Amino acid sequence: MESTPFKGMEFEAEEIIYGFYNEYGRKAGFSIRKEYVNKCKKTGVVTSRRFVCAKEGVRGKDKRDQNVKNPRVETRCGCEACLVIVLNRDSKKYVVSEFIAEHNHYLHLKSTVHMMPSQRKVAATHAIEIDLAHESGLRLKQSYELLSKQVGGYDNLGFTKQDHKNYLRTKRQRDMEHGAAASLGRYFSRQLKENPSYYFATQLDCEELITNIFWADARMIIDYSHFGDVITFDTTYSTNRDARPLGVFLGLNHHRETVVFGGALLYDETIESFVWLFETFLEAMSEKKPVTIFTDQDAAMSAAIKVVMPTTYHALCSWHMWQNAEKHLGHLLKTESQFNADFLACIYEYDGEDEFLRAWNEMLDKYDIRENKWLIDLFKLKEKWAQAYVKRTFTAGMKTTQLSESFNADLKDCLRTDLNIVEFFTHFETVVNQKRDKAKFPRLKLKSSPMLNQVATVYTPKLFDFFQTEVEEVMALSILERNVSQTHSYVVGVFNQNGKYEVMWNPLDETLSCSCRKFESFGILCRHGLKVLDVLDIKLIPNRYIMKRWRRDSKDGSGKNCTTHNIKPDTQLEYVDRYRDLCPKYIQLVNEASNVEEDIIRPSTDFADKEDQLCASITIVPKGIKKREVYRNKKCRTKSWIEKMRKPKEGTSKKQTKKRKVQEEIYAHDVVAQKKTEDISSENITSFTQLLMSASTSSAAHQGGSSASVALASHLKSTSSVVGSNDKINGAGGLLTQGSVASGGPLTQESITNGWNPMVHNL
Repeated sequence: MESTPFKGMEFEAEEIIYGFYNEYGRKAGFSIRKEYVNKCKKTGVVTSRRFVCAKEGVRGKDKRDQNVKNPRVETRCGCEACLVIVLNRDSKKYVVSEFIAEHNHYLHLKSTVHMMPSQRKVAATHAIEIDLAHESGLRLKQSYELLSKQVGGYDNLGFTKQDHKNYLRTKRQRDMEHGAAASLGRYFSRQLKENPSYYFATQLDCEELITNIFWADARMIIDYSHFGDVITFDTTYSTNRDARPLGVFLGLNHHRETVVFGGALLYDETIESFVWLFETFLEAMSEKKPVTIFTDQDAAMSAAIKVVMPTTYHALCSWHMWQNAEKHLGHLLKTESQFNADFLACIYEYDGEDEFLRAWNEMLDKYDIRENKWLIDLFKLKEKWAQAYVKRTFTAGMKTTQLSESFNADLKDCLRTDLNIVEFFTHFETVVNQKRDKAKFPRLKLKSSPMLNQVATVYTPKLFDFFQTEVEEVMALSILERNVSQTHSYVVGVFNQNGKYEVMWNPLDETLSCSCRKFESFGILCRHGLKVLDVLDIKLIPNRYIMKRWRRDSKDGSGKNCTTHNIKPDTQLEYVDRYRDLCPKYIQLVNEASNVEEDIIRPSTDFADKEDQLCASITIVPKGIKKREVYRNKKCRTKSWIEKMRKPKEGTSKKQTKKRKVQEEIYAHDVVAQKKTEDISSENITSFTQLLMSASTSSAAHQGGSSASVALASHLKSTSSVVGSNDKINGAGGLLTQGSVASGGPLTQESITNGWNPMVHNL
């Protein structure tokens, strides 16, 4: 084909013409664009089109303010170069009817033609790499630099950084074209297809908007079944566009590395939200409650833990305590240099209760702070933070929520406040995967020790280092007292240091206990117990004192989800294993290769049934995700509409002043009317509550409650006629309709007065 167009040229399709003319423009040094198009009204087929130079025409009048300092550069200069095509109805081909080759401007050099708008295009291969870089958390600048290095420079890339940015923006708009709630549903559906053990739940409000979200993949559920005895929970901000608090459940695995048990995006940090979150978390984990949970001093979180997990030991983070101490006792930290050491000693050092109480009282008297309200309230919670009380339960060696703080810092390296809901979950997966599978190798120092050789192949490397430190400290201990009878009793002390520890040994059942309770709280034998074993010439640790939690094989066996089905952490590995087993057969039976491959890549058939059950269980489709009101960099409260009204200036006309006074009178009248409505509602709510209680009692007695439903419906009708068209009963705070009452549900005095809301559902 000729490289230069001419009048009478024929083409099969419009796209071929555009590509041909664009290639001609690249060689000549100008950019093209499409101008007008004519289509058949019946068939919609293009009958004629005009392609022009990008500098054709002139810019229209600037509608913006004339005081713009830096207007955009003028790009059009009235160039008349063009190419016009017309459809030949006989041959069904497009024919060039007009071609003008002359330009009235300078043409681009060959070294810069790749920067022209019509020549810039993000290729399919580059689009895949852009998507991978974006999902990996790379910034736009880093991603663009990486692509340019791969092709040997920016000139060979074929698009600019702005095109890169526009591509990502278009992709985000395409992903969110059906709304945030639909995009979230599609994301969860994809996760379920990859692994049916994926768990998620959402909470809706009375407007059917999603308020709280919880999720946990199969690997998280399995990790919790092995290492969910001690968890930490904390919330952080600045991770998503709506400024929702992000809560993450974390713990320690047998390598003492951070493991994630689940995540949640909350609408607020109220008791109701935390109660729903903790209940949903336990439901996902087969109702297995943790032994200990570490949090900060949040009152709502503490109240929710008492309701949902009353048997779980709630410990407070000592680091957050120290941060609060700087706020309330900052004057002592600045003036009294010893106060810091005394305060930290009360938290960490004293193992005995009497010893702790004595040191606490001495600190209060020494610095004259007995009347400090914060210390008084802190002492009431001493069982949650003092070492003398914390050592009574298993904590796996944790004392703070440092795991949460570290994980939140890693999250903020990948998450930004401008991410939508799908991008947030994608980047969250990246950070979680970075935290997994970090194993190390043990370093054996005393190679001749039988005890160390015993645990070197049993403990994980990290725990072996802890145990080896305890063995090394045995050399500094001495036996101060001993009482050998049916049960051996020893008093162990540290050389040239204060402190005594009582160790009991029963030779009949080979049980060992120490007053420091290292094994009960941490899970490994303490140096005092090891000293007694050394005195008794016992060279190997009894098996009962090697906790499975810290063993290398602690993850042997499969976990179970809330539906008691076996959980597979990675379903793709199953297909790989099956393919590896079928390889010999695949080589022998070449003719059946297609059937084998089809069987290998076919997804799990169980998912179709589970998906149908899931869709059948969904009774309400969410309308969207509830937006939080975010006020950034605002120190003052938000003004009401009446306060935002423009005040009349001097010289304002009397007509505007009169109009403003009328608006104020109307507003005052509305306030009085609303107050009367609230009074009427509060008077009727007492009788309404009594009627509800009697209705629930009557329905329980007769197992039908038809008369009770009729009475409720009639009372609702009368109440709505008194209050007006508004369905809300302001005195109760919950939304009750005839449909919601007839649908059933627990009706109690407490639930009604607390604003019982039957429209909250779990997906």
